Amino acid sequence: MRLVLAVVLAAVVAGAAAAQRETTRATVYAAASLTDVFPKIAPQAHFSFAGSNALAAQIRQGAPADVFASANMKIPFGLYADGHCSKPVVFTRNALVLIVPRKNPANIRRLVDLRRKGVKLVIAAKGVPVGDYTLQVLEKLKLTGVLKNVVSRETDVREVLAKVALGEADAGFVYRTDAKTVPKKVRTISIPPRGRPDIEYGICVVLASKNKPVAQAFVRRVLGRTGQTILLRSGFLPRLKP
Repeated sequence: MRLVLAVVLAAVVAGAAAAQRETTRATVYAAASLTDVFPKIAPQAHFSFAGSNALAAQIRQGAPADVFASANMKIPFGLYADGHCSKPVVFTRNALVLIVPRKNPANIRRLVDLRRKGVKLVIAAKGVPVGDYTLQVLEKLKLTGVLKNVVSRETDVREVLAKVALGEADAGFVYRTDAKTVPKKVRTISIPPRGRPDIEYGICVVLASKNKPVAQAFVRRVLGRTGQTILLRSGFLPRLKP
């Protein structure tokens, strides 16, 4: 009988220990463009990657996130204003580029080539950070007419990348860091300086989190030397400190 009780007690203790270890892992909702880099910064964390706008909507509905990392500052500041997260801070920056399939069947060399009839352009939807940045570029360069060649509007940057990499579109706008993940499948075309958007990524702690110390530790790691070094190595741009 004592042996049975000992076994049961050991199982209970082990289960409690496992549960305790589980609570030490931050649940991070992060922009799709961070898919390859965040697990390198914190391999032990739980991640959910998608369009920043979609993730923010889930947080507003009570999703169990501890940290939110967005590909812009507008969305996390919206959550902050409505009492859903701490005041967001910039943790990295990025650049937008135009990509074409490696073989470039449409022979696109410059952004103005997107005006040609028959070009199949894929972009992210309005409200998705990369989609909004794309519209800013086209407006600044007075190329909004190319929108007539848009064949699909995707929910995040990785979907745009996939469409072009698979040859389902002639061109698409993505972050430079995303293009770097498939260098054998796509070519990049730089955006003229006058059309480049200012791309800042924001991070905050979700106020409904039950693991705030863990969430805060994750944010510190991203902002610290280890996180910043990994981000730079992955092609992200250094954040501009206040």
